[in-house]
Amino acid sequence: MTNRYDVVVVGVGGMGSATVYQLANRGLDVLGLEQFDVPHDMGSSHGVTRIIRKVQYEDPAYVPLVERAYDLWRDLEERTGRDLLYITGGVDAGPRDSEVFRGAVQSCEAHDIDHEILSAAEVNERFPGYALPADHHAVYQSDAGFLVPEQCIIASVEAAQAAGAEIRARESVVDLTPLSDGGVRVTSQKGTYEAERVVVTAGAWTRKLVPELEELAVPERQVLAWLQPTVPERFDRENFPVFVHATEDGHYYGFPRHDVPGFKFGKFNHFEETVDPDEMNRQPRPKDEQLLRAYAERYFPDGAGPTMKLATCMFTNTPDEQFVLDTLPDRPRITVGAGFSGRGFKFASVIGEILADLAIDGETDHDIDLFGLDRFDRA
Repeated sequence: MTNRYDVVVVGVGGMGSATVYQLANRGLDVLGLEQFDVPHDMGSSHGVTRIIRKVQYEDPAYVPLVERAYDLWRDLEERTGRDLLYITGGVDAGPRDSEVFRGAVQSCEAHDIDHEILSAAEVNERFPGYALPADHHAVYQSDAGFLVPEQCIIASVEAAQAAGAEIRARESVVDLTPLSDGGVRVTSQKGTYEAERVVVTAGAWTRKLVPELEELAVPERQVLAWLQPTVPERFDRENFPVFVHATEDGHYYGFPRHDVPGFKFGKFNHFEETVDPDEMNRQPRPKDEQLLRAYAERYFPDGAGPTMKLATCMFTNTPDEQFVLDTLPDRPRITVGAGFSGRGFKFASVIGEILADLAIDGETDHDIDLFGLDRFDRA
């Protein structure tokens, strides 16, 4: 006998766990299916720490979403008793004409975000772990910090289960088929389920399950480094804000020490390697480490001690680097959240709220005009 649910959520990582929680908290009968463990390190929702910041140099339209995300993360902390969000302050730095600096200023001014404009010398004096070059400038925002992704997922799943959701790990979905009665049949490697609605939050695997996104949500290999600082206290949370940094060879991002004896950082889009998530080389290579170490030696020399850890993960990129949050035009019972481009985790709590809205009502009060699938038809 096939089980029937109000909603089945495919993929219980950062976005999926938040979606399951939001749906269950509204009283729906929800099943979450995850092909790996809960949590796991095979996709994009891992890595010990993930930046959260009100400053959104990418587009000021993201600011209201991240402000709501802050509130939802704090609510989840209260509900579960877990520490999820740490405030360190944040630096968005680069040359004056860089996308990061200009966009950060624009974002702050558009949404009246309290901030400071600092010269490189002021940044380096206030935060001695930094060694920004003289021609760089920064936006400092005191509310930035980091989330602990694995704990965020566990908290969302625990809250969802407490609200009545069913979660099943190590169960890979292989097919989604519309039913004549308007529902959707979900076929996994272990069974068959039926649902009134389905939400797909399968990260890099979304394009394999939703052919409409095959060319619109493309996985990319990413590598992170943790280096032991030679002056450790300069990289403690109290002394070292998270950062996004524009340089002549790309954008980098980093964190203070937390749960690994090293200063963590990475380069956005790393070597720009498009990958198949089932075949990606998950072993860091010497050239991965060399690229990252060269950056640390130049801009954070007191953080460029021995390597403590290297790890791979994936970005999933859309052509315009904006998210996809929409129902499928030809299969409106299926809602998709995808293409979070390595910067989506901070929004996971509010994206769960948005995807729950779309699954239930087909619309949301949040402004998601940037994220509709029809924008690719207009391009």
